[in-house]
Amino acid sequence: MSDTSSASSTAKTTLVVVPLYNHGDTIRSVVTEVLTYHPHVMVVDDGSTDGGAETITDLPITLLRHAENQGKGVAIQTAAQAALEQGMSHIITIDADGQHSAADLPAFFAAIAQSPEDIIVGHRDFDSPNVPESSKFGRSFSNFWLRLQTGKALTDTQSGFRAYPLILFEHLRFQQSRYAFEIEVLVKSAWAGIRLRSIPIAVYYPPAQERVSHFDKFWDNARLTVLNTGLTMRSVLPWPHRKITYCQKRQQKVSVLRPLQSIRQLLTENHSPRELAIAGGMGIVLGTLPLIAMHTIAILMISNYLRLNKVIAVSTSQLCMPPLVPAICIEIGYYLRHGHFLTEFTIETLGYQAHYRLWEWFIGSLIFAPVFAVIIGGSIYLSAHMIQQGIAHGRQK
Repeated sequence: MSDTSSASSTAKTTLVVVPLYNHGDTIRSVVTEVLTYHPHVMVVDDGSTDGGAETITDLPITLLRHAENQGKGVAIQTAAQAALEQGMSHIITIDADGQHSAADLPAFFAAIAQSPEDIIVGHRDFDSPNVPESSKFGRSFSNFWLRLQTGKALTDTQSGFRAYPLILFEHLRFQQSRYAFEIEVLVKSAWAGIRLRSIPIAVYYPPAQERVSHFDKFWDNARLTVLNTGLTMRSVLPWPHRKITYCQKRQQKVSVLRPLQSIRQLLTENHSPRELAIAGGMGIVLGTLPLIAMHTIAILMISNYLRLNKVIAVSTSQLCMPPLVPAICIEIGYYLRHGHFLTEFTIETLGYQAHYRLWEWFIGSLIFAPVFAVIIGGSIYLSAHMIQQGIAHGRQK
């Protein structure tokens, strides 16, 4: 099938959605332009009070109405549910303020046809005239938080011109109802295994005196702050995120008690053998150090900063739990200090002299941790590499 016919086929199961709230001056021109490129259009009037929805009732579109303003996020989810009921596979959202050009719709259809399981986000050209500095800063700031929370890079996290595979609305739950929804959906989708992609789009900003925005600088920024705080805290926790699996198979839990099954599971989540080995080795190094009552916190913070797999790092660190590994480190440290091993284990040597043992534990860990990390990390790499080859061989059959 050619790229053109594939994009045409995709368009038949894609609904273009225009969330509307008090953009009566622009909504008709936006919808009319969209209709020149695509026949399946839905407008969700989110409690508008300016009569804008009345200007498009004669157009061949689906018009849904909220009695009261509930927020852009709710409007998009209302459209997604309606699209699912119509048997659609995707929605493309485009803002009602005329900022976006419907001429970019064919590029979205082509991108969906190429990668139907991805979220496609339009990367706005900020070299256009009249782009406010606040928008440039907001985009950079939001891009940073997405990278921090997911490890994924996207060039324009605040663009409202984007395509969603509807399956994500069937499997994920969202708390945000307004502008913050468009950030939440990206983060949770990335956590669920959905790839985020960008395509270039045009953008039009009218002069400042003609611009209409319903973004509340206080409340919407406050919601974004609360959201980013919560998402960042969740991103450092060791529990796996809920995944969307298109074959609907039940996800197995990652556990140090099932190393081979766990490695296979992590490999299906696009972690390479090298990345798993580094994460496992890092968990061993930090788990060996005398970071009493702080091992897990330290592992989570460093894993998050280095974008390593937190689950395998925390899991391998459990191999360093007392008494064996600390005892080995203390013996090594004691030998380095005194020239012989500690053979007397009493309240005196381990209790009253605990501060000496901590120092010896630290010294010994500097020797033992790298060796143990290489052993465990190497074992993970070899196991993962063989499992990966087995998975690839099975796919070729």
